[in-house]
Amino acid sequence: MLHRTLPYDPIRDFAPVVIFGIQPNVLVAAPSTGFKTVADLVAAAKARPGALTYASAGIGSASHMAAERLRLAAGINVQHIPFRGAEGMAEVMAGRIDFYFVPIAPAVPVIADAKVTVLAVSTSTRAPALPSVPTVAEAGYPQAEYVFWGGLSVPPKTPRSIVNKLHDETQKALDMPEIQERLAKLGVQPQPMSVEQFERFVRDDVAKTVKLAKDANILPTN
Repeated sequence: MLHRTLPYDPIRDFAPVVIFGIQPNVLVAAPSTGFKTVADLVAAAKARPGALTYASAGIGSASHMAAERLRLAAGINVQHIPFRGAEGMAEVMAGRIDFYFVPIAPAVPVIADAKVTVLAVSTSTRAPALPSVPTVAEAGYPQAEYVFWGGLSVPPKTPRSIVNKLHDETQKALDMPEIQERLAKLGVQPQPMSVEQFERFVRDDVAKTVKLAKDANILPTN
């Protein structure tokens, strides 16, 4: 969705099989900002348009898209500072960047050490790893919800019987306690779906991402 030219179509050239789970992004702020809630962040951004900065893992990354969804939902003007790797979190901890939608796995230990202030999670339900942290919807911005997910697809002409078999066997594996434990350590939350539900989910997510990229004026990279 964020490239001008691709050798494939993300809908036409893939047959969704099974979703592995969803991974929340966590909205954290530099302690030096004094923000305790999403409302504090939005109020500060509206009081000083263009002054606040947010980090991301790069243009088009999940952290970028989640922040843009909040920016649009709240109607605020903030500056995007893209980074590579873990530099963004270090800059937030140091107070040189104001906030960051960071993937949940690297966020949890930093939050536990009180090196950043946690404000919300990007998903529609609370994260099991951070049960006391509100969602962006609970914070007053349901349009700011953003889901990062992973799943399995196959070539589009794969027989439906094989697609269904792959779905059922993969879901059995995902339901195993040891697999669930491994995924939980990565911050991945189970989101079981039938093949048909996953197909609709992918189509809807592509459409939402295209709209977000256009609304946020995120330009294609090639």
